[in-house]
Amino acid sequence: MFLSVFDVFKIGVGPSSSHTMGPMSAANRFLDLVLSNEWPRPSSNVHVDSIKVSLHGSLAHTGIGHGTGRAVILGLMGERPDNVDPDHMDAIIDEVERSGRITPPDHPAYHFQPKTDLIFDKKVPLPGHANGMSFSAFDKDERLLVKRIYYSVGGGFVVTDTELEQMKADRKKPAAAGERVPFPFASAKQMLEMSERSGLSIAQMKRANEETRMSAEDLDAGLDRIWAAMSSCIDRGLKVDGIMPGGLKVRRRARAIHDKLQEEWRSNRINPVLANDWLSVYAMAVNEENAAGGRVVTAPTNGAAGVIPATIRYYQHFHEDWDQDGIRNYLLTAAAVGGIIKHNASISGAEVGCQGEVGSAAAMAAAGLAAVMGASPEQIENAAEIALEHHLGMTCDPIAGHVQVPCIERNALGAVKAVTAASLAIKGDGQHFVPLDACIETMRQTGYDMSEKYKETSTGGLAVNVVEC
Repeated sequence: MFLSVFDVFKIGVGPSSSHTMGPMSAANRFLDLVLSNEWPRPSSNVHVDSIKVSLHGSLAHTGIGHGTGRAVILGLMGERPDNVDPDHMDAIIDEVERSGRITPPDHPAYHFQPKTDLIFDKKVPLPGHANGMSFSAFDKDERLLVKRIYYSVGGGFVVTDTELEQMKADRKKPAAAGERVPFPFASAKQMLEMSERSGLSIAQMKRANEETRMSAEDLDAGLDRIWAAMSSCIDRGLKVDGIMPGGLKVRRRARAIHDKLQEEWRSNRINPVLANDWLSVYAMAVNEENAAGGRVVTAPTNGAAGVIPATIRYYQHFHEDWDQDGIRNYLLTAAAVGGIIKHNASISGAEVGCQGEVGSAAAMAAAGLAAVMGASPEQIENAAEIALEHHLGMTCDPIAGHVQVPCIERNALGAVKAVTAASLAIKGDGQHFVPLDACIETMRQTGYDMSEKYKETSTGGLAVNVVEC
């Protein structure tokens, strides 16, 4: 099993990797399909005239709050998550709504009326995954030419219904089958065994796998870009205040908290929870930016995007021996753990609840932080397990479908748990009662058994017990 660090960490826009970035990418894929020869054309004189989209499951239930419809429109205009300009998105959407047409680059104009051609279907879920969507293209006589079903499976990953079935089948194959990387670990047990045999750290094994696909220089440059985007997101979030969009009237708090912490720092006031406060404000800054639709990095999702940047900034802030190589090793280690979780369970809140998002992020962060603090592979695995174990069963119940409450504070608490888990693991010898693999499998089972109303549908939990004013 191999999942690149650049698949785990992807630069995009908020507020959601599964509900924003995924649908935008699905629209991109459908446009590519329309131009291709991968579907049967009735005749050379028949051309696509209009496009229609329907959203299902969690995408339908919380799509308004997550900006899913906006993301689909942007994707149909050819915008991509990694390069769309957040400052220009409103103007693009306004133009489509005004004209009733989409005009993606290298395509003719297609008819697309968002009010009638973009359907939020809350009644009919698609069978493969909670985040399902259907794209259809028609000719001028409204005859269906091509239709594709896509699923947004978390972290910005998008697959067709056929690809999803293949993924499920691949999980049942022997772990090392068909792999062309030196360390194809598909479980934490295999990761530790390969580390022991090779004498390499988890980060070194992950690096060796990545360097089968790119040079060491390109890998380092890519890792530095990921951290630069994360760090920039923290900095932006610490400078902006006001009310976040969406109608809940939730105030940004990161800037005010940061200013108070800076004042305490300058005056040398004693603060027994200083590290926790800094961790929290860094995480909140990221997730406030995400909630506002800003530029973020999936880590492993947008909804959990604050945990890993917060713990890396904590590493810079409180560890005098930090360096750029340390940050790279952190990201490689975190990605190794994130890949195992995604392969064996899920990082999708719509599939397994928030345990799959913030829980996975905390496990990844704990592993990365433990690694840069000098932990052994066994201690790193223990750190990840502690962090994930104490997120098991966590529901995903965003109020009004917005990634604001409880998501922003939840990232702060996830970061605190990650640091605590790393610290506990390092103080041990790596031997522990619950293996990480068992914890991941428990998360998968718990997510499968969890009621749908607690899996990013906003039909249960806080979403129905907090009165909107």
